[in-house]
Amino acid sequence: MLPSVDKNIFRKMSKRIAVIDLGTNTCNLLIAEYQDKNYRILYQGKEVVKLGKNGIDKNQLKEDGLERAILAVRKHQERIGKYGTPEILIIATSAIRDASNKDWFQQEIKSQTGLDLLVISGEREADLIFKGVKLAFGEIENHSLILDIGGGSNEFILTKAGEPIWKESFPLGMARIIEQIPPSNPIIPEEISRIISYFENGLEKFWNETRNTEISRLIGCSGAFDTLADLIDQTDPGTKTRIYQELTIQDFSRIYNVLINSTTMERTAMKGMESIRIEMIVPSVIFIKLIVDRLNIQKIAQTDFALREGVLYERIFS
Repeated sequence: MLPSVDKNIFRKMSKRIAVIDLGTNTCNLLIAEYQDKNYRILYQGKEVVKLGKNGIDKNQLKEDGLERAILAVRKHQERIGKYGTPEILIIATSAIRDASNKDWFQQEIKSQTGLDLLVISGEREADLIFKGVKLAFGEIENHSLILDIGGGSNEFILTKAGEPIWKESFPLGMARIIEQIPPSNPIIPEEISRIISYFENGLEKFWNETRNTEISRLIGCSGAFDTLADLIDQTDPGTKTRIYQELTIQDFSRIYNVLINSTTMERTAMKGMESIRIEMIVPSVIFIKLIVDRLNIQKIAQTDFALREGVLYERIFS
């Protein structure tokens, strides 16, 4: 992890960057400054966009999703303006890159906000996620598995000697699951089995890659892993910044059992539950448990750092 530094470093001419990550469920913003291979995060925040609602299973972006995205980006632009940030980068991931009408969406974002929306591949997304984790951890434990669970896709990165040896993005995001297998309230065993089968079949390439690999640690980035940490710590969403935190298998199992037996109303009232995760946290923990059980993983770590911080990593070390 890069060290916390004396603020005097930033009295020199530092550079600032704002990274907007327009994802399937949320539009996330990072504002940071960096100088001499040191950095300081000035602002982190998110807006709900739900781009996948009523269309992600058909690879279609809807007009109401576009309106939510434009509103979110404009709110972020107001925040960016307060920091006088000259470089603004807006990145789009799974829901937009897989959409048949993504050109229309990009044009509307440009017309309404003045920003050029950069749609990145799944491989590029995984690469940036790895760099974000590297910024958080500094040295990554040998044979770690990095996992980012999104609304549209999930990114896996296998590491050896602190570097990625295999990475892949799978279009198996939680918004897609909700659309295809709408869960009961609470979810029933038959639906859990269907979801597990869906993931098992979709991850065949991943199972083949990890067949003879012993995973030392699962590193979960942002999203569902943030909510897991908040539920374990009993902290309100967004109030605790975690560059790195260990999550025990025992704590994960406890929270898993609570979640799969809960109703929507019960999850809404849980301390630590973010509103955007109320629906998708259940398939998310089913997904995590499948990975943990099948690969016999004994250690889990969580970090807030992911794609946006990966862009910052590139700026610092380029």
